[in-house]
Amino acid sequence: MYDVIIVGSGPAGIFTALELLKENKKLKIIMFDKGNSIKVRKCPKAKTLNCMSCKPCNISSGFGGAGAFSDGKLSLSKDVGGWLEDYIDADKLNELIHYVDSIYLEYGGDKEISYNEEFANEFDYECSKYGLKFIKCPIRHLGTEKSAEIMERMYDYIVGQGVEVISKEEIKEVDMKNKTVKSDKNTYKGKNIVLSVGRSGSGWLINECKKNEVKTTNNQVDIGVRVELPRSITDHLTNNLYEFKVYNSSKTTENMVRTFCMNPGGFVSQENYDDNLAVVNGHCYHDIKSNNTNFALLVSSRFTEPFDEPITYGKYIARLSNMLTGGKIMVQRLKDLKDGKRSTYDRIKKLSYTPTLKDAVPGDLSYVLPSRIVTALLETFDELEHVCPGISGRDTILYGVEVKFYSAKIEVDNNLQTKYDGVYAIGDGAGITRGLMQSSISGVIAARNILKK
Repeated sequence: MYDVIIVGSGPAGIFTALELLKENKKLKIIMFDKGNSIKVRKCPKAKTLNCMSCKPCNISSGFGGAGAFSDGKLSLSKDVGGWLEDYIDADKLNELIHYVDSIYLEYGGDKEISYNEEFANEFDYECSKYGLKFIKCPIRHLGTEKSAEIMERMYDYIVGQGVEVISKEEIKEVDMKNKTVKSDKNTYKGKNIVLSVGRSGSGWLINECKKNEVKTTNNQVDIGVRVELPRSITDHLTNNLYEFKVYNSSKTTENMVRTFCMNPGGFVSQENYDDNLAVVNGHCYHDIKSNNTNFALLVSSRFTEPFDEPITYGKYIARLSNMLTGGKIMVQRLKDLKDGKRSTYDRIKKLSYTPTLKDAVPGDLSYVLPSRIVTALLETFDELEHVCPGISGRDTILYGVEVKFYSAKIEVDNNLQTKYDGVYAIGDGAGITRGLMQSSISGVIAARNILKK
């Protein structure tokens, strides 16, 4: 019997534990993750140069969650990173952003904030000329290696306070009414259960909600590409903003297209899901820099009845790419996509720079992505060219497929509690957040309600 069971030890689960310990160190708390401990989480690709398809993936699973090896960006704006304003008012959300940011600083976060307000206002004005919406957002960049260090310090503190942190034990089933969780090894009972499984566990969580008759509503799935180009093209923007978050509504398809996860001097990476699905991502170290910039360009799609499986749809698109590349990431020059040509190794060699994902396989993304997604992407490149000249040039390459699974939003109250008293669904896996900052905040909200009760 535990006071609190935390399923998933990414940022949402970690901040649940930190907040509980801050107010009551006598609580009996246990945390689970299907991945490895932060102490041993390492991606072997740095040595092998090839993805080894680790199960579970060391990049997306384990203590620290996907956030441990992400670019480590803290978005210091309520308008970025999720939908928490649907549950708490704007003033409270701003207060919690400041609070969580201070905790990251306490554990070693960089004190510098990447944001030039005067430049942001000028860029906003320029975007408005072309129907682009620029989201103003100060960024605190932790860096991929610094993020892991911060998570390790948090791990040491949590374990040092007596919390049981169980790695490599996957929870298979949750009985929300009786507040029990079952793994393939044991059954655990708690007074409170916090489900903080992250994006990689969202499909499992939705199934458990169905079993327990907890309502979910369809959310969007974002499908697109990871863009890479010489950083000289984007430095004038990223030096002042670090990340430019721009939204474009496609004139032809009316889909919303957005830039996401900007990594100046960064590296493109491969992530593997448990079902042998390879998707592309990107990150940026604090101290090690490449000569390239990468970012995601994502097309948001929403579905209507009777279809209610956006995760399955997104995985299907990614699996098409894997099928054509033997389980690797596909890469194509933007110029070739525009010209209706398949990229080849010879064409990739003609680039003026060296791509950072060495084992990507040249191909044709038009065989993978639906035509409306390709159309929306190409239209957006044309619009972005107005505010960032060269971004759609001959040296721009696209990796596919990048998919963000925000498939369903779980029905919770303003304390992120399900219809079952003491059972909470938080973070990215619950469809409530989509980023480090708001995911961490969701843990604080759940913990404070547990403490209050």
